[in-house]
Amino acid sequence: MLRYWTAGESHGPALVALVDGFPAGLAVDHDALNAELQRRQGGYGRGGRQRIETDTVTFLSGLWRGVTMGSPLALEVINRDAKLERLEEVDRPRPGHVDLAGAVKHLGGVRAVLERASARETAARVAAGGLARQLLGVFGIEVAGWVTELGGIVLGDRSGSLAELRAVRDQSSIYSLHPERDGEVETLIDRVGKEGDTLGGVVEVRVDNLPIGLGTHAQWDRKLDGLLAQSVMAVQAIKGVEIGMGFDAARRRGSEVHDPIGYDATAADGPALGFTRPTNNAGGLEGGTTNGQPLVVRAAMKPISTLRKPLASVNLRSKQAEDAAYERSDVCAVSACSVIVESVVAFTVAAALVDKFGGDSIEEMKARWRLYHDLAAAR
Repeated sequence: MLRYWTAGESHGPALVALVDGFPAGLAVDHDALNAELQRRQGGYGRGGRQRIETDTVTFLSGLWRGVTMGSPLALEVINRDAKLERLEEVDRPRPGHVDLAGAVKHLGGVRAVLERASARETAARVAAGGLARQLLGVFGIEVAGWVTELGGIVLGDRSGSLAELRAVRDQSSIYSLHPERDGEVETLIDRVGKEGDTLGGVVEVRVDNLPIGLGTHAQWDRKLDGLLAQSVMAVQAIKGVEIGMGFDAARRRGSEVHDPIGYDATAADGPALGFTRPTNNAGGLEGGTTNGQPLVVRAAMKPISTLRKPLASVNLRSKQAEDAAYERSDVCAVSACSVIVESVVAFTVAAALVDKFGGDSIEEMKARWRLYHDLAAAR
């Protein structure tokens, strides 16, 4: 089983991801991992913290001469803004944050809760997801994410290969597929920031070249769509997840939703074994199992709950009405959210790949991949 945990606080010494069950034999590309961490720090609308941190990953275990050994991997991202012991307690919980619920739950203060709940923790998830992305790449599986909506401005998708879409996205200051509209969105972010408010949006992740058969229909807790929904929903500030057509499927007839099945013998050697679909409303998943089409996952991110012009709250000590506390934050982190969701999707898909093809070594996985493909193609 491929899995990971994270540890660390927003202003503690470091963030750590512990990855267990990762196969032996992968030569890790450190530069690629650091590039993903740097993308997470970018995007228009980020706050001052990103000018302090310069995120890079250090492996504390699990590598020998740059190659995974099959033992647990410990990945560390240092916090340059490490000042937890000098920070004061927070008495005025922020609406929309876990401040109040967490303080009551743990019978303590807000500081201990917000430090762990902070989206700064996602740097460790991006490091783990970047590692998983490199495992997927061995099998030709590609992952990319982008912003499709920000602050109510619908930007949408566009056609093309993931390599082409990634190149377009990387030209955009907000990580969308329509860089020609960056100015419009930047103006909105600037105006909302001056008003002391924040913005949310919608991000999308696509995974190409998946084989038929990852995941399962057999048990509810192993269905890949359920695992994806959990991993994405667990990202800070995410309030909705959909796959393929998503909620819009509930508003249409079955004949408008389900994807007809065809066959193209010239593509029989591909991961979909020649089976084709004119549409992909299912988003690459049927019955908790990949069907050979691109996986499409979208997530809705609420506006950040830390407002420079704060909402009403209550002082936890005096129980008197006061404005909520303000902790340094972003006006808009939807761009970063697209990187984070991309990372957790990559890890969840990689875990399904290991579950299907074994996880002791890359070479064994390759052999099982080839065997499965041959058996499935010959049936």
